[in-house]
Amino acid sequence: MAGATFRDLPVRSPAGTFQVGTRGGRVINSEMGRGMSEHILVVDDEPDISALVAYHLAREGYRVRTATTGTEGLEAIELERPDLVVLDLMLPEMSGLELLQELRSRPELEALPVILLTARKEESDRVAGLRLGADDYVSKPFSPQELVLRVGAVLRRVQQPPPAAGQGRLLRAGPIAIDTGAAQAEVAGRALNLTPTEYRLLVTLVERRGRVQSRRQLLEAVWDTTADITTRTVDMHVQRLRGKLEGAADWLETIRGFGYRFRSDPPP
Repeated sequence: MAGATFRDLPVRSPAGTFQVGTRGGRVINSEMGRGMSEHILVVDDEPDISALVAYHLAREGYRVRTATTGTEGLEAIELERPDLVVLDLMLPEMSGLELLQELRSRPELEALPVILLTARKEESDRVAGLRLGADDYVSKPFSPQELVLRVGAVLRRVQQPPPAAGQGRLLRAGPIAIDTGAAQAEVAGRALNLTPTEYRLLVTLVERRGRVQSRRQLLEAVWDTTADITTRTVDMHVQRLRGKLEGAADWLETIRGFGYRFRSDPPP
């Protein structure tokens, strides 16, 4: 890409040597002596952070590419769709929020998992990112090991295989109908366009209808994590789910001080 500047970043580890560098106008990762699995794109304009994240992800067997601007990130995604994007919010040319909004506006990319990297002071940006459809976020300064665990948890959620033929269930609660075999949900006969996380959140709440679910319980059931994630992650996903339920949103109650509950009886 014209005007872009790249650096080769050699990284050494006990498992071997791999190189984070550039090839053909994009930053790539190649690894020696390990098998490749999921493809992760890291978009961050700080070379040291990109190298740190790439090192820890590659050490776990992920294939990693990096980009330094939002524009480069979008071009990298269009060139080869990754399995997950680790996205910094503060980027030149196109901000992380702008890139996330662009991804969620495209039908072929709207379900692409995204984990945000944010500064602690950027609470409003974190909330905006969750509202736009980010799957999770990690605050800077962060633990690389925690980030790797978050990446693994998100990938497990979105890549969970569908039930075998005949093993699906039909869940019903009020106007909501969920076919778990087809991973499809409807409200009053209208198909819901849900992200994998939103779908799992709805299934969990409907399966446990009538019972209050704390944010911690929902984190463990839906996000597959016991890490100390700020409760806004749950709150923003519930808010987005309510928006998609539209006229059926009142079936999903907020129990102040406790969590959320899907009603077993019609709302008043």
